[in-house]
Amino acid sequence: MKAYEIRDGFGLDHLLLSERPAPTPGPGEVVVRVRATSLNYRDLLTVTGHYNPKQKLPLVPCSDAAGEVVAVGGGVSSVAVGDRVMTLFAPYWQAGAPTRQRLRNTLGGPLDGTLAERILLPAEGVVPLPPHLSYEAAATLPCAALTAWSALVTHGGVTAGDTVLVQGTGGVSIFALQIGLLLGARVIVTSKSDAKLERAKELGAWRTINYRRTPQWGVETRRLTGGRGVDHVVEVGGAGTLEQSLQAIRFGGTISVIGVLAGVAGELSIIPILMQHVRLQGILVGHREGCEAMCRAFDAHRLEPVIDRVFPFDEAPDALRYLAGGEHFGKIVVRGPADD
Repeated sequence: MKAYEIRDGFGLDHLLLSERPAPTPGPGEVVVRVRATSLNYRDLLTVTGHYNPKQKLPLVPCSDAAGEVVAVGGGVSSVAVGDRVMTLFAPYWQAGAPTRQRLRNTLGGPLDGTLAERILLPAEGVVPLPPHLSYEAAATLPCAALTAWSALVTHGGVTAGDTVLVQGTGGVSIFALQIGLLLGARVIVTSKSDAKLERAKELGAWRTINYRRTPQWGVETRRLTGGRGVDHVVEVGGAGTLEQSLQAIRFGGTISVIGVLAGVAGELSIIPILMQHVRLQGILVGHREGCEAMCRAFDAHRLEPVIDRVFPFDEAPDALRYLAGGEHFGKIVVRGPADD
């Protein structure tokens, strides 16, 4: 079968298309024919060696995929051949609090990931697709959508009438916009691109801020909210944007710390956290129970993921280069290889 491997060192030049033996399921396992894979920033960091420089190679990257079950092992009753399913980033985290054991094995590192023709998974590591979604659309859900859901619903408790600030227009952020609207919240979106902000308005954003023209966007957020601040910030920038998020958040509000696009370290005064009773909540995707709840909500509301571009399988390295450029709006998808 066809699979991309990071071989002989890190870097996009070392992401090579190879042939591997087709997997055979053992007890409790399933084989999924991958029809689409979506890309996350973690995948780019993994390929370039910045996520885990000690990762053993070769490795099949990427964690998110949708396809159909083509084989099941003994004792599997939760899914059957022909079922349309998607992957779970952490296949052994079914519910409850995260633990080191539950998060020890995640797809796309340290376990082989989804940028392949077929993948072998534990049966509990796949979830049925929302019926209305295509494979390309469903492939965007396992990390980006579930991360946004975990931030706003599982941990954030966002309700109708709340105000949410979303940083940027990448995959997690656009899902946070859509989920926030689904919950009845007002959503503020930041970006350096007026064109992207216009698209965010078309999706339903309440207000937008161009952070290049307004670098003190935390102050602007307070102005937009009558001095109160927002109830929730979806923080994907990291160290480089957290100071402004603390300016934007209300007393007692929650900042979901998700990404590191603007840096992983920096000086930060903790006084605003203490004096404003702010909660900083780290988010690492989510568990199966949350994923199933999210899929039910998406199905009920017929929510459609926003896909920027779909690449053919043989252009997967170009898809990662496109991701690195940061010009996308929503998700980037790679189709599975065509049937021989």
